[in-house]
Amino acid sequence: MKIQLRYFASVREALETADETVDLPDGVATVGDVRAWLRVRGGIWADTLAEGRALRMACNHVMTDAGTCVTEDCEVAFFPPVTGG
Repeated sequence: MKIQLRYFASVREALETADETVDLPDGVATVGDVRAWLRVRGGIWADTLAEGRALRMACNHVMTDAGTCVTEDCEVAFFPPVTGG
């Protein structure tokens, strides 16, 4: 299944990429699975997307949690928590 990944703010800066299209392996079915799969890349990917790290996620422009299922051609975004003022 192919999906579009987008990275914003400090996540984008750390990973040195703004977006990419990936072909997910079997068994990667949720936003949380995508995050875990990306961590396997190691190095800065493992650190930036670490399980305990505060990170927001969206699927098709809607804020979501790790349990949200991904679908063919969806867009998953990762970004740091933001505050308003």
